[in-house]
Amino acid sequence: MNTTRKLLVIALFCALMIAGAFLRIPLPPVPISMQTFFVMLASLVLRPVMATESIALYLLLGAVGVPVFSSGGGIGALFGPTGGFLIAMLFEALAGSLIADHENTSGIWRDLAALLVGEIVVYAIGVPFLKVRLSLTWTKAFAAGMTPFLVGDSIKIIAALPLGRALRGRVKAFLDKGSE
Repeated sequence: MNTTRKLLVIALFCALMIAGAFLRIPLPPVPISMQTFFVMLASLVLRPVMATESIALYLLLGAVGVPVFSSGGGIGALFGPTGGFLIAMLFEALAGSLIADHENTSGIWRDLAALLVGEIVVYAIGVPFLKVRLSLTWTKAFAAGMTPFLVGDSIKIIAALPLGRALRGRVKAFLDKGSE
């Protein structure tokens, strides 16, 4: 695999997440954004290491102060109320990509499972983090950090599944082209 092409794809997915962070509906304390849609795509399109590297690059840029998160940038954003959701994206991409059927284009159910498990990972990390950071009850934490997002995340999954499956082969061909 051509290193330049690999770095380009990682940077592209990072850039898509940055753009997705600003395509948002500002709900307190957690905004609805498109950044998780692009994490879903990374899970389906990229192998585990590259998917994780693209999210890690995004988190690193935000941690050093580049305003790439919905809430801006800086290490404080990772420790703020939505920090658990940001950090969870790293594990969402890893888990989803490990499950996704990267070799077989007929594994639609496996790819769907990858997206669902990825979202479960986000809620499993993000909601408790939100609960602790804002001293919420479990009921309020679920009401603020999960319930408003279930419909939107379901729509994102429905959209990401065919798009990710369609892009997977093209990205693989792009990456393989440089190693001929």
